[in-house]
Amino acid sequence: MSGTTRKREPQWPISVGVYGVLFLCGAVQGLIGSFQYSRAAGSVPVAALVCCAVILATCVLGAWATRSVSGAVLPGIGWILTSFVLSMPVSNGSVIITSTKAGEWYLYGGTLSVAAAVVASFVGVAHWSRRG
Repeated sequence: MSGTTRKREPQWPISVGVYGVLFLCGAVQGLIGSFQYSRAAGSVPVAALVCCAVILATCVLGAWATRSVSGAVLPGIGWILTSFVLSMPVSNGSVIITSTKAGEWYLYGGTLSVAAAVVASFVGVAHWSRRG
């Protein structure tokens, strides 16, 4: 053996960074969606549905990239915190996410999308662990 052994570098800073970026990605999507959800084509809240699909994809891809359920949970938490904080009325009575059809599709559909992605990530993690 003619080589030197290096001490293995700690991996936790990279993990914290990756999960932090996933959380921020979900929060930014919630921020953008909170102001854009009401765009519609006729009576169909297209932007709200697109926002739901985007957060679903972000959570699923986050779980796939990290090979963990946390990869789906953290962007979902970021999205939920941002969206629901922005849906609360402020002292002057104004509300960013209104109680309209589009607002309900955005909040409830997005929350169901996050929940579906977390469930899918549990299935995915079980599948990835069996494959080796």
